[in-house]
Amino acid sequence: MSTDLTESEFAELDELLATTPAPLQPLDASMLDGYLCGVLVQPRLIDIDEWLPNIFDYDGGVLPEEVDQTWLARIRELTERRHTALNRAMVEDGWFDPVVLDLTEPEDAEKSGEDATAVALDTEEDPDQIAARATYEGMSLISRTLMPWVAGFQHAALCFPELSEMDDDAVMTALARLYRHLPAETPEEKEVVATLDREHPLKDLDDAIEEMVVTVADLCDLTQEQRYRVETLRREGPKLGRNDPCHCGSGRKYKQCHGAN
Repeated sequence: MSTDLTESEFAELDELLATTPAPLQPLDASMLDGYLCGVLVQPRLIDIDEWLPNIFDYDGGVLPEEVDQTWLARIRELTERRHTALNRAMVEDGWFDPVVLDLTEPEDAEKSGEDATAVALDTEEDPDQIAARATYEGMSLISRTLMPWVAGFQHAALCFPELSEMDDDAVMTALARLYRHLPAETPEEKEVVATLDREHPLKDLDDAIEEMVVTVADLCDLTQEQRYRVETLRREGPKLGRNDPCHCGSGRKYKQCHGAN
């Protein structure tokens, strides 16, 4: 039985991913953890050769053919072990310990509006970048802490859209509970976040992590039946006996016609 990664192995994996050849933008350890959970709760089983390439670039780029195979093999080994450990924990315990980076409030968090404007004017960011940064800074510390993990989960949902396309209100509600920790861009998204904050407030980071893990475990349960469903071959008509007339209309018995092979 494969074991979960140690603390030093998580750090090693993070460092290995950080050396992914430019211009690719790989996931970090926290995003990777969320991504793996997003893969595991899909309504179909996904093989490692299908999900592994997506960890090396958030925008869908592919590794060059001449990439260091020893480097790649080590990343595959560590990532597959984490994938297996997460799956086992979800199935057996309904719980797992996510890789979440602990953020602390910056000392200069309380900046005046004048200072913030000066910073914006002194940069070369375009309006969209400034708006995105403002949205991020407007999020709670809890959501900013969980955002990388949830962004990794969303990355899996975008790479494999079957989960998001399920016609199941419980699945959609669970996804909303996760995505509340991502920047809300549309009025509809902002309203969903506001509703969740009002009806299901989070006391602190520990409470938020528990809610996140329980939500992923719920998704795992909601999709389990489809994920492990075995499709059976159905015949369109009744089974022919060997002495019955052949279905092709030749007039011969089935065993002497199409059933002869």
